[in-house]
Amino acid sequence: MLSILFVTFPFFALVLCGYLAARRGLLPQLAIPGLNTFVLYFALPCMLYRFGAGTPVAQLLDASLVAVYLLCALLIVAFTVMFTRKGRIAWNDASFGALVAAFPNTGFMGVPLLVALLGAQAAGPAIVTILVDLLVTSSLCIALSRLDSADIHGAEVAAQNALKGVALNPMPWAIVLGALSSGLGLALPGPVMQTVGLLADAASPVALFTIGAVLARSQMNSTQATPLRDYVPVALVKLVLHPLLVGAVGLGAIALGVPLQRSALVVIVLVAALPSASNVALLAERFGADNGRIARIILLSTVLAFFSFSAAVALLT
Repeated sequence: MLSILFVTFPFFALVLCGYLAARRGLLPQLAIPGLNTFVLYFALPCMLYRFGAGTPVAQLLDASLVAVYLLCALLIVAFTVMFTRKGRIAWNDASFGALVAAFPNTGFMGVPLLVALLGAQAAGPAIVTILVDLLVTSSLCIALSRLDSADIHGAEVAAQNALKGVALNPMPWAIVLGALSSGLGLALPGPVMQTVGLLADAASPVALFTIGAVLARSQMNSTQATPLRDYVPVALVKLVLHPLLVGAVGLGAIALGVPLQRSALVVIVLVAALPSASNVALLAERFGADNGRIARIILLSTVLAFFSFSAAVALLT
Protein backbone atom coordinates (compact mmCIF):
# COMPACT_ATOMS: atom_id res chain seq x y z
CA MET A 1 0.00 0.00 0.00
CA LEU A 2 2.84 2.39 0.83
CA SER A 3 4.43 1.84 -2.57
CA ILE A 4 1.09 2.74 -4.22
CA LEU A 5 0.84 5.93 -2.18
CA PHE A 6 4.34 6.85 -3.34
CA VAL A 7 3.00 6.74 -6.94
CA THR A 8 -0.34 8.46 -6.34
CA PHE A 9 0.90 11.14 -3.92
CA PRO A 10 2.63 13.39 -6.52
CA PHE A 11 -0.53 13.46 -8.67
CA PHE A 12 -2.76 14.62 -5.82
CA ALA A 13 -0.02 16.90 -4.49
CA LEU A 14 -0.02 18.80 -7.79
CA VAL A 15 -3.79 19.26 -7.48
CA LEU A 16 -3.22 20.65 -3.99
CA CYS A 17 -0.52 23.01 -5.31
CA GLY A 18 -2.93 24.42 -7.87
CA TYR A 19 -5.64 24.77 -5.25
CA LEU A 20 -3.38 26.63 -2.82
CA ALA A 21 -1.93 28.84 -5.56
CA ALA A 22 -5.42 30.02 -6.51
CA ARG A 23 -6.65 30.35 -2.93
CA ARG A 24 -3.62 32.41 -1.88
CA GLY A 25 -3.81 34.65 -4.94
CA LEU A 26 -0.46 33.48 -6.34
CA LEU A 27 -2.36 32.39 -9.46
CA PRO A 28 -4.86 35.07 -10.54
CA GLN A 29 -8.30 33.76 -11.45
CA LEU A 30 -7.97 35.47 -14.83
CA ALA A 31 -5.00 33.18 -15.61
CA ILE A 32 -6.95 29.94 -15.04
CA PRO A 33 -8.76 29.98 -18.43
CA GLY A 34 -5.35 30.27 -20.09
CA LEU A 35 -4.15 27.15 -18.30
CA ASN A 36 -7.34 25.36 -19.31
CA THR A 37 -6.80 26.35 -22.93
CA PHE A 38 -3.22 25.11 -22.93
CA VAL A 39 -4.21 21.77 -21.43
CA LEU A 40 -7.35 21.20 -23.50
CA TYR A 41 -6.13 22.37 -26.91
CA PHE A 42 -2.41 21.67 -26.83
CA ALA A 43 -0.94 19.39 -24.14
CA LEU A 44 -3.71 16.86 -23.53
CA PRO A 45 -4.49 16.16 -27.21
CA CYS A 46 -0.78 15.51 -27.80
CA MET A 47 -0.66 13.11 -24.85
CA LEU A 48 -3.77 11.26 -26.05
CA TYR A 49 -2.44 11.14 -29.61
CA ARG A 50 0.84 9.65 -28.40
CA PHE A 51 -0.93 7.01 -26.32
CA GLY A 52 -3.40 6.27 -29.13
CA ALA A 53 -0.62 5.92 -31.70
CA GLY A 54 1.21 3.52 -29.40
CA THR A 55 -1.83 1.38 -28.62
CA PRO A 56 -2.96 -1.55 -30.81
CA VAL A 57 -6.20 -0.67 -32.63
CA ALA A 58 -7.87 -3.80 -31.28
CA GLN A 59 -7.68 -2.35 -27.77
CA LEU A 60 -9.30 0.89 -28.91
CA LEU A 61 -12.13 -1.00 -30.65
CA ASP A 62 -12.95 -3.38 -27.79
CA ALA A 63 -16.75 -3.64 -28.03
CA SER A 64 -17.00 -5.70 -24.83
CA LEU A 65 -15.21 -3.03 -22.83
CA VAL A 66 -17.37 -0.28 -24.34
CA ALA A 67 -20.57 -2.21 -23.56
CA VAL A 68 -19.67 -2.86 -19.91
CA TYR A 69 -18.45 0.67 -19.21
CA LEU A 70 -21.34 2.35 -21.06
CA LEU A 71 -23.97 0.22 -19.31
CA CYS A 72 -22.54 1.14 -15.91
CA ALA A 73 -22.37 4.82 -16.81
CA LEU A 74 -26.04 4.79 -17.82
CA LEU A 75 -27.02 2.97 -14.62
CA ILE A 76 -25.10 5.48 -12.48
CA VAL A 77 -26.78 8.39 -14.29
CA ALA A 78 -30.23 6.84 -13.85
CA PHE A 79 -29.68 6.01 -10.18
CA THR A 80 -28.24 9.43 -9.30
CA VAL A 81 -31.03 11.30 -11.08
CA MET A 82 -33.74 9.23 -9.36
CA PHE A 83 -32.01 9.53 -5.98
CA THR A 84 -31.54 13.30 -6.13
CA ARG A 85 -34.87 14.08 -7.81
CA LYS A 86 -36.67 12.78 -4.72
CA GLY A 87 -35.51 15.84 -2.83
CA ARG A 88 -35.56 19.53 -3.69
CA ILE A 89 -33.29 19.24 -6.71
CA ALA A 90 -34.71 19.97 -10.16
CA TRP A 91 -33.77 18.31 -13.47
CA ASN A 92 -30.95 20.73 -14.25
CA ASP A 93 -29.05 20.21 -11.00
CA ALA A 94 -29.94 16.51 -10.81
CA SER A 95 -28.59 15.91 -14.32
CA PHE A 96 -25.25 17.60 -13.69
CA GLY A 97 -25.04 15.80 -10.35
CA ALA A 98 -25.50 12.55 -12.29
CA LEU A 99 -22.82 13.59 -14.78
CA VAL A 100 -20.34 14.36 -12.02
CA ALA A 101 -21.14 10.95 -10.47
CA ALA A 102 -20.55 9.04 -13.70
CA PHE A 103 -17.77 11.03 -15.40
CA PRO A 104 -14.29 10.33 -13.93
CA ASN A 105 -11.35 12.69 -14.32
CA THR A 106 -9.77 10.32 -16.82
CA GLY A 107 -8.23 12.80 -19.24
CA PHE A 108 -6.65 15.23 -16.81
CA MET A 109 -5.66 12.68 -14.17
CA GLY A 110 -6.55 9.09 -15.01
CA VAL A 111 -4.50 8.27 -18.09
CA PRO A 112 -1.10 9.42 -16.76
CA LEU A 113 -1.82 8.04 -13.29
CA LEU A 114 -2.92 4.62 -14.56
CA VAL A 115 0.05 4.40 -16.93
CA ALA A 116 2.36 5.22 -14.01
CA LEU A 117 0.73 2.48 -11.93
CA LEU A 118 0.03 -0.25 -14.49
CA GLY A 119 2.23 0.49 -17.47
CA ALA A 120 1.53 1.65 -21.02
CA GLN A 121 -1.00 -1.15 -21.61
CA ALA A 122 -3.46 0.70 -19.36
CA ALA A 123 -3.73 3.59 -21.81
CA GLY A 124 -5.96 1.80 -24.33
CA PRO A 125 -8.89 0.90 -22.04
CA ALA A 126 -8.67 4.29 -20.31
CA ILE A 127 -8.84 6.13 -23.65
CA VAL A 128 -11.92 4.11 -24.62
CA THR A 129 -13.72 5.30 -21.48
CA ILE A 130 -12.92 8.93 -22.37
CA LEU A 131 -14.70 8.50 -25.71
CA VAL A 132 -17.73 6.95 -24.02
CA ASP A 133 -17.99 9.75 -21.45
CA LEU A 134 -17.49 12.53 -24.00
CA LEU A 135 -19.82 11.14 -26.66
CA VAL A 136 -22.61 9.53 -24.64
CA THR A 137 -22.61 10.33 -20.91
CA SER A 138 -22.09 14.07 -21.28
CA SER A 139 -24.59 14.43 -24.14
CA LEU A 140 -27.24 12.45 -22.26
CA CYS A 141 -26.91 14.45 -19.05
CA ILE A 142 -26.96 17.78 -20.86
CA ALA A 143 -30.14 16.71 -22.66
CA LEU A 144 -31.73 15.64 -19.36
CA SER A 145 -30.81 18.97 -17.81
CA ARG A 146 -33.18 20.72 -20.22
CA LEU A 147 -36.26 18.78 -19.06
CA ASP A 148 -37.09 21.45 -16.48
CA SER A 149 -38.64 23.37 -19.36
CA ALA A 150 -41.03 20.44 -19.99
CA ASP A 151 -40.13 20.74 -23.67
CA ILE A 152 -38.79 17.61 -25.30
CA HIS A 153 -37.54 19.73 -28.21
CA GLY A 154 -35.40 21.65 -25.75
CA ALA A 155 -33.77 18.39 -24.70
CA GLU A 156 -33.21 17.45 -28.34
CA VAL A 157 -31.60 20.80 -29.07
CA ALA A 158 -29.44 20.47 -25.96
CA ALA A 159 -28.30 17.02 -27.08
CA GLN A 160 -27.46 18.37 -30.53
CA ASN A 161 -25.50 21.24 -29.00
CA ALA A 162 -23.68 18.79 -26.75
CA LEU A 163 -22.66 16.71 -29.77
CA LYS A 164 -21.47 19.87 -31.51
CA GLY A 165 -19.40 20.60 -28.44
CA VAL A 166 -17.88 17.12 -28.68
CA ALA A 167 -17.10 17.73 -32.35
CA LEU A 168 -15.19 20.88 -31.39
CA ASN A 169 -13.38 19.15 -28.52
CA PRO A 170 -9.84 18.22 -29.64
CA MET A 171 -9.57 15.25 -27.26
CA PRO A 172 -11.65 12.70 -29.24
CA TRP A 173 -10.05 13.85 -32.50
CA ALA A 174 -6.59 13.33 -31.00
CA ILE A 175 -7.61 9.80 -30.00
CA VAL A 176 -8.99 9.07 -33.48
CA LEU A 177 -5.87 10.40 -35.19
CA GLY A 178 -3.69 8.35 -32.87
CA ALA A 179 -5.73 5.23 -33.61
CA LEU A 180 -5.41 5.86 -37.35
CA SER A 181 -1.66 6.27 -36.99
CA SER A 182 -1.51 3.01 -35.07
CA GLY A 183 -3.73 1.11 -37.51
CA LEU A 184 -2.01 2.37 -40.66
CA GLY A 185 1.48 2.21 -39.21
CA LEU A 186 2.09 5.90 -39.84
CA ALA A 187 4.58 8.05 -37.98
CA LEU A 188 4.96 11.81 -37.77
CA PRO A 189 8.24 13.38 -38.94
CA GLY A 190 10.89 13.42 -36.24
CA PRO A 191 10.82 17.15 -35.37
CA VAL A 192 7.00 17.17 -35.30
CA MET A 193 6.92 14.11 -33.04
CA GLN A 194 9.43 15.73 -30.72
CA THR A 195 7.17 18.78 -30.46
CA VAL A 196 4.19 16.53 -29.75
CA GLY A 197 6.26 14.74 -27.13
CA LEU A 198 7.20 17.97 -25.35
CA LEU A 199 3.56 19.06 -25.19
CA ALA A 200 2.48 15.57 -24.10
CA ASP A 201 5.02 15.57 -21.27
CA ALA A 202 3.59 18.88 -20.04
CA ALA A 203 0.00 17.60 -20.03
CA SER A 204 -0.02 15.74 -16.74
CA PRO A 205 1.59 18.31 -14.39
CA VAL A 206 -0.20 21.32 -15.89
CA ALA A 207 -3.56 19.50 -16.01
CA LEU A 208 -3.31 18.43 -12.38
CA PHE A 209 -2.28 21.93 -11.28
CA THR A 210 -5.19 23.34 -13.28
CA ILE A 211 -7.66 20.95 -11.62
CA GLY A 212 -6.71 22.38 -8.23
CA ALA A 213 -6.96 25.96 -9.48
CA VAL A 214 -10.40 25.34 -11.03
CA LEU A 215 -11.66 23.77 -7.81
CA ALA A 216 -10.37 26.71 -5.75
CA ARG A 217 -11.97 29.21 -8.12
CA SER A 218 -15.32 27.42 -8.01
CA GLN A 219 -15.23 27.33 -4.22
CA MET A 220 -14.25 31.00 -3.91
CA ASN A 221 -16.94 32.13 -6.34
CA SER A 222 -19.70 30.10 -4.69
CA THR A 223 -22.22 32.48 -3.11
CA GLN A 224 -24.43 30.08 -1.17
CA ALA A 225 -23.93 27.22 1.27
CA THR A 226 -24.81 23.72 0.09
CA PRO A 227 -26.23 21.21 2.60
CA LEU A 228 -24.10 18.12 3.10
CA ARG A 229 -26.95 15.86 1.96
CA ASP A 230 -26.89 17.54 -1.46
CA TYR A 231 -23.31 16.66 -2.34
CA VAL A 232 -21.75 14.07 0.00
CA PRO A 233 -23.91 11.14 -1.23
CA VAL A 234 -23.11 11.95 -4.87
CA ALA A 235 -19.36 11.98 -4.12
CA LEU A 236 -19.73 8.56 -2.49
CA VAL A 237 -21.66 7.26 -5.51
CA LYS A 238 -18.70 8.32 -7.65
CA LEU A 239 -15.98 6.82 -5.49
CA VAL A 240 -17.70 3.70 -4.15
CA LEU A 241 -20.78 2.67 -6.12
CA HIS A 242 -19.41 3.41 -9.58
CA PRO A 243 -16.27 1.21 -9.35
CA LEU A 244 -18.19 -1.55 -7.53
CA LEU A 245 -20.81 -1.55 -10.27
CA VAL A 246 -18.22 -1.67 -13.06
CA GLY A 247 -16.45 -4.54 -11.31
CA ALA A 248 -19.65 -6.52 -10.74
CA VAL A 249 -20.98 -6.02 -14.27
CA GLY A 250 -17.57 -6.81 -15.76
CA LEU A 251 -17.18 -10.04 -13.78
CA GLY A 252 -20.73 -10.99 -14.70
CA ALA A 253 -19.99 -10.39 -18.37
CA ILE A 254 -16.84 -12.53 -18.20
CA ALA A 255 -18.83 -15.31 -16.48
CA LEU A 256 -21.35 -15.18 -19.33
CA GLY A 257 -18.58 -15.66 -21.88
CA VAL A 258 -18.14 -12.06 -23.01
CA PRO A 259 -14.55 -11.68 -24.35
CA LEU A 260 -13.51 -9.02 -21.86
CA GLN A 261 -9.93 -9.30 -20.64
CA ARG A 262 -9.49 -9.15 -16.87
CA SER A 263 -6.59 -6.73 -17.26
CA ALA A 264 -8.88 -4.34 -19.17
CA LEU A 265 -11.55 -4.77 -16.51
CA VAL A 266 -9.06 -3.78 -13.80
CA VAL A 267 -8.28 -0.59 -15.74
CA ILE A 268 -11.89 0.49 -16.18
CA VAL A 269 -12.69 -0.30 -12.54
CA LEU A 270 -9.85 1.99 -11.53
CA VAL A 271 -11.09 4.59 -14.01
CA ALA A 272 -14.47 4.46 -12.28
CA ALA A 273 -12.70 4.87 -8.92
CA LEU A 274 -11.17 8.19 -10.02
CA PRO A 275 -12.58 11.46 -8.67
CA SER A 276 -15.15 13.41 -10.66
CA ALA A 277 -14.12 15.24 -13.84
CA SER A 278 -13.30 18.87 -13.10
CA ASN A 279 -14.66 20.12 -16.44
CA VAL A 280 -18.22 19.28 -15.31
CA ALA A 281 -18.11 22.40 -13.15
CA LEU A 282 -17.54 24.47 -16.30
CA LEU A 283 -20.46 22.76 -18.04
CA ALA A 284 -22.71 23.29 -15.02
CA GLU A 285 -21.87 26.99 -14.99
CA ARG A 286 -22.56 27.26 -18.71
CA PHE A 287 -26.01 25.64 -18.43
CA GLY A 288 -27.08 27.49 -15.30
CA ALA A 289 -26.90 24.63 -12.80
CA ASP A 290 -25.80 24.99 -9.17
CA ASN A 291 -22.09 25.24 -9.85
CA GLY A 292 -21.28 25.53 -6.13
CA ARG A 293 -22.83 22.12 -5.47
CA ILE A 294 -21.00 20.54 -8.42
CA ALA A 295 -17.70 22.08 -7.31
CA ARG A 296 -18.16 20.67 -3.80
CA ILE A 297 -18.80 17.19 -5.20
CA ILE A 298 -15.66 17.40 -7.35
CA LEU A 299 -13.56 18.79 -4.50
CA LEU A 300 -14.75 16.19 -1.98
CA SER A 301 -14.30 13.30 -4.41
CA THR A 302 -10.79 14.53 -5.25
CA VAL A 303 -9.78 14.75 -1.58
CA LEU A 304 -11.27 11.37 -0.66
CA ALA A 305 -9.90 9.68 -3.80
CA PHE A 306 -6.36 9.99 -2.50
CA PHE A 307 -7.30 7.28 -0.01
CA SER A 308 -10.11 5.42 -1.82
CA PHE A 309 -8.32 5.21 -5.19
CA SER A 310 -5.10 4.05 -3.55
CA ALA A 311 -7.08 1.39 -1.68
CA ALA A 312 -8.72 0.25 -4.93
CA VAL A 313 -5.31 -0.08 -6.58
CA ALA A 314 -4.04 -2.12 -3.63
CA LEU A 315 -7.03 -4.47 -3.86
CA LEU A 316 -6.89 -4.97 -7.62
CA THR A 317 -3.17 -5.15 -8.37
